[in-house]
Amino acid sequence: MKQLENFSIEQFQADLINWFEAEQRDLPWRKDQDPYKVWVSEIMLQQTRVETVIPYFTNFVTSFPTIESLAHADEEKVLKAWEGLGYYSRVRNLHAAVKEVAEKYDGQVPNTVEGISSLKGVGPYTTGAILSIAYGVPEPAVDGNVMRVLSRILSIWDDIGKPKTRQLFEEIVRELISKENPSAFNQGLMELGALICIPGNPACLLCPVQGHCRAFAEGVQKELPVKSKKKAPTALSMSAVVLKNEKGQLVIHKRPSKGLLANLWEFPNHESMIEFSTQKEQLSDFLKNEFGIEAKLGEAFTTIQHVFSHLIWNITVFDGTLFGDVKETDTVKLVDQEEIKQYTFPVSHQKILKSFLEHEKAKGSE
Repeated sequence: MKQLENFSIEQFQADLINWFEAEQRDLPWRKDQDPYKVWVSEIMLQQTRVETVIPYFTNFVTSFPTIESLAHADEEKVLKAWEGLGYYSRVRNLHAAVKEVAEKYDGQVPNTVEGISSLKGVGPYTTGAILSIAYGVPEPAVDGNVMRVLSRILSIWDDIGKPKTRQLFEEIVRELISKENPSAFNQGLMELGALICIPGNPACLLCPVQGHCRAFAEGVQKELPVKSKKKAPTALSMSAVVLKNEKGQLVIHKRPSKGLLANLWEFPNHESMIEFSTQKEQLSDFLKNEFGIEAKLGEAFTTIQHVFSHLIWNITVFDGTLFGDVKETDTVKLVDQEEIKQYTFPVSHQKILKSFLEHEKAKGSE
């Protein structure tokens, strides 16, 4: 390959692997090379920082220590263990894929590209990570971190936001990867991207492969990688209400089984169509039409902003008092403050609950 002409592959491998084996972080999924734990960690680490993942990973593998235990677990408990990590389709896909492994592969994570990549939610990166780390198979594991590192080392100016560029980097890694120690090589690239070759301002003076880096030699490391800008997320004005009855129970609602935050629980809410002054009226109408709920709404006690990759929710939150009964169903429940802990809420509605409890405490001390 032209990108690797006059590039010392063996010395690059040695420098990277030696650094990784000496300097790697002590992370819980590195304690052993259990394919199941590697798989769980890689799914959790997608779009989430390592520091955030550590306690979630520890709790998850304590709750579901084996393929079989996760395969047979109730979805509500699996979602609860994931609560706060976001991107819930990741854990739903993991749960479905683990069930397939339990049934089709006798509980053993497949050790081939064909086997792993056929599982739900397992793309080329996760396939390569599991095969190389757990099974020692020299398969590329190319994500944004790896493309950033290699675009600098090899001075590659292709847009890493394009699928064909990812394919280019996969071909490059096939040539670069250590056949003797693919696990340390792939993890070394990931670690380098996380600790040294970071976005924006890389720590080049600390880099173990600086002598191989063409971008550093050319003084263009801060200009790489090339990445096209994403479309700005759409902002929505929302209103939500925490409704309480005379027993102190709160109304919660389950989201649809498909779409954004599927099957998670939340407080009644909807998109506000017009100006702020009418939000309360709109919310009252929504409660009556959607749930048959009659309620007296108080004043807004907090605003919550939650940012998705494609969407921003700006949520104005009201408190309210229920009149009459609420008809409970599979998707509408009345719960007290202890019972509510059993239900899985998206981060935005966890924040709403926290603010509501603080609001109630403040009212009680007046």
